[in-house]
Amino acid sequence: MSKFSDHSFKGEKALIRVDFNVPLDASYHITDDNRMRATLPTIKKILADGGSVILMSHLGRPKEGPTEKYSLKHLVDHLSELLGGVKVKFADDCIGASASELSASLQPGEVLLLENLRFYKEEEKGNEAFAEKLSKLGDVWVNDAFGTAHRAHASTAVIAKFFPKDKRFFGLVMEGEVKAAEQVLHKAEKPFMAIIGGAKVSDKILIIENLLERATDIIIGGGMAYTFFKAQGGNIGNSLCEADRLDTAKELLVKAAAKGVRIHLPSDSIIADKFAADANTSSAPSNNIPDGWMGLDIGPNAIEQFCNEIKRSKTILWNGPMGVFEMEKFQHGTKAIATAVAEATALGAFSLVGGGDSVAAVNQFGFADKVSYVSTGGGAMLEYFEGKVLPGIAAVTE
Repeated sequence: MSKFSDHSFKGEKALIRVDFNVPLDASYHITDDNRMRATLPTIKKILADGGSVILMSHLGRPKEGPTEKYSLKHLVDHLSELLGGVKVKFADDCIGASASELSASLQPGEVLLLENLRFYKEEEKGNEAFAEKLSKLGDVWVNDAFGTAHRAHASTAVIAKFFPKDKRFFGLVMEGEVKAAEQVLHKAEKPFMAIIGGAKVSDKILIIENLLERATDIIIGGGMAYTFFKAQGGNIGNSLCEADRLDTAKELLVKAAAKGVRIHLPSDSIIADKFAADANTSSAPSNNIPDGWMGLDIGPNAIEQFCNEIKRSKTILWNGPMGVFEMEKFQHGTKAIATAVAEATALGAFSLVGGGDSVAAVNQFGFADKVSYVSTGGGAMLEYFEGKVLPGIAAVTE
């Protein structure tokens, strides 16, 4: 059992940092409530124990203090629904008189949602005085916002110093994220396949370097693959290429060879004459794409090769799509990878999907419940796999 699950919150006010940074439409309706749903088990456990809950979160990136479109009041009714009709109280500030009075009067079984933390610049600056004011609202602090764990903000890290060690907890979301990441980083069964996609090599250099110490195989797809082909002297037409990263790509290939890590690049690509949903398409070897054409997805040969390698893997980390999966013509590669990861999982592999686009892909194609774990934190998961210490995790464990 975990420290959180073992603890009884009876009679305690739990101040929980959640990640309710959810998308809203023009009428302030929530268009994707996955982040809210993810934290429900944490909230419900505390309420069931006989504790009360004070929720704090950011929403969007308000530039100049309080802004209507970034107010957390838009989430109150839906949160109440998700909690089975529990009335959610709302404080129109996250510190100050209204927050203090409402939290002080909170009874066991009640829930209070504070206004957007980022209406104060002190939140992102990690201001100690601001963190201390927040800390006075609760008896215990629970960090359940993995999506912000890589930020040393007031509510995600600095606040910890105002609670004794036995009053600081990971919520169930954070526990699940850390456990899944540790499984991949430190307990991976071989063969260990890392699937790295996306547009830029520069975004993924550190994660690839760290994985060279752990993975047996690394698939490189998406736009970043063409920088590797260019570095090897290939013709990539108008495909995405980071000219200032050609030497980096070469170095990564050399390091992988020295460590015995197999790098898999897509042998062929689906190419297009423009970056558009209605583009003319063809296929070509990935290292010989005609001028005026660009690679926007992995080709059929690459799909077959990659899927075979994935299915023989025992541990799988997937971060980044294989192509421009938002356009139907260029989603086959990413969808095939999602299918292969699900099939490998069914055969007993442990699979972790992390990063906004990969998560969007498994959700879009209906595979979210067919992999071992889907991470809620894009940037946080990336930094974790780069080997960095995340402030939001250190605040609870150190």
